[in-house]
Amino acid sequence: MIVPTPMSTRGEELTRMREDLRRALKKPVEQRRWVMVINTKRCTGCYACVVACMAENGSPPGVAYRRVGEVESGEYPQVARTFMPTNCMHCENPPCMKAAPLGAITRRPDGIVALHYGKLKGKEIFERVSKACPYNAFSFDDGRFYSQGTPAPQLYEKAPTFEYEKAWVRTTGALPIGTARKCHFCLHRLNAGMLPACVTTCDGGVMFFGDLNDPESLVSKLLRTHQSITMQAALKTGPRVYYLVDDTQAADSLKACLACHR
Repeated sequence: MIVPTPMSTRGEELTRMREDLRRALKKPVEQRRWVMVINTKRCTGCYACVVACMAENGSPPGVAYRRVGEVESGEYPQVARTFMPTNCMHCENPPCMKAAPLGAITRRPDGIVALHYGKLKGKEIFERVSKACPYNAFSFDDGRFYSQGTPAPQLYEKAPTFEYEKAWVRTTGALPIGTARKCHFCLHRLNAGMLPACVTTCDGGVMFFGDLNDPESLVSKLLRTHQSITMQAALKTGPRVYYLVDDTQAADSLKACLACHR
């Protein structure tokens, strides 16, 4: 049984993942294999990871890189709720890339599926890539601001955000407004030697991140010592987000995954 971990242990996990990250960044990019591991048994549905993601990436209205699905199972009085944190799966064989214009979506040597906003402009392209993605990973930036209708934008809405190794400032008519958007594993943080915002923010220790090509990394150890699933494995997209399960939890977790992404 996978059980919640005390805060002291989570601190140790974060320290270990930061050490794993520093070790990975010393290698050439093509020798890294970034993955995320999620332990849904620890998730209480607090949505801190969602808020952290929005704050880190300055997400405007209607844009969400991260979601937490909820599924109830059982019958009264034996009712349980499963929380399923999700984001882009950074697939080995991303169907969105095939649906996009040439060069609009690429897969980096480290496995991160990257967007090129200049080639993704327009609702039609968004609808194509969104329909191709079986994981509901994409949002469309329609140009709205939270401060719309007020005298002036808030300072945080004008602050630059960093995606795909470039600083972006959302102003009317400028990119990334009018494009498809999604999770990028906080690439800007990785390059600076920091873990993704959702990983460091989660007090419950639900998310793990690291280099699967490193046999000493925490993510490698977790996947060696626990059973895991990927979402909709039959599609053969090769997701790089893994969910830890045990024998009794597997069926409910699969049900939750399908409910989040149908």
